Amino acid sequence: MSRAKRTRPGPKKPCCMVSEILEEAGIDRDRLRQIRRQVLEGMILMCQWQLERMEKPKAKRAAREPRRVVVE
Repeated sequence: MSRAKRTRPGPKKPCCMVSEILEEAGIDRDRLRQIRRQVLEGMILMCQWQLERMEKPKAKRAAREPRRVVVE
């Protein structure tokens, strides 16, 4: 590789750009790790809730009973 190619500034890597954005926002690595953990735990809770809903048998409605929609 020629010297000109090595010294020429190229486009920034996405990971470096994200790090700069987080640094400008005042979010450090520990805070980022804490936020990531909270998001993942929230996703786990949502998935568990969905699984519980799928396991519950639905109450069957009468075939002729219309579904009521409340409009405010």
